[in-house]
Amino acid sequence: MDSEAPPMLSLVSVLSLLGCSLQLLVAALLTHRYGGRSSKTDWWILLWLFYDVIVHLTLEGPFVYMSLVGTVETSEGPLAELWKEYGKADSRWLVSDPNIVSLEILTVVLDSLLALLLIHAVLNDKYYRHFLQITLSVCELYGGWMTFCPDWLLGSPHLDTSNPLYLWVYLVFFNGLWVLVPVLLLVQSWLCLQGLHAVKEDRASAQRKKL
Repeated sequence: MDSEAPPMLSLVSVLSLLGCSLQLLVAALLTHRYGGRSSKTDWWILLWLFYDVIVHLTLEGPFVYMSLVGTVETSEGPLAELWKEYGKADSRWLVSDPNIVSLEILTVVLDSLLALLLIHAVLNDKYYRHFLQITLSVCELYGGWMTFCPDWLLGSPHLDTSNPLYLWVYLVFFNGLWVLVPVLLLVQSWLCLQGLHAVKEDRASAQRKKL
């Protein structure tokens, strides 16, 4: 570890953050295009789901490819530079760590498919909407846990928290999104299912009174 802390912002870090902002903008445009008639709650959920799919396919998909044919560290190109920047915070992403790559394969394939199906379910009010929402949320939380817990148990040897940018933006903020939002989606599914059960109980009670 260098005695002198790395600079807070480099050109690569600025471009990486701008790229993430562009992904959010595209997600917002898609939500505006397809979710205009949705409730306010579902509009925000759709925004997250579109953003989720975009990140999985345009960022994590290339990471999986680079890691299967080589490593991020030996790869070239704009996306490789972005992942090299993130690798300053967590060095496992540079060297095709088997645990990380395995989780990312699952994320890119399964989570992207679940999110796309859930977008369809939300837009068309499908009966299986909350089954998918709960399943996707659990998968996202599992991925976050298995990304960091193994390293925590080893004393976090691969994490660099010396730079506030690495700690609070790369590690806490971006990874925290995939903890906070799935938890909120689980709560929303719980409340909706609870409401459906209450309606069912009210109808059953009304039927008993008629008898």
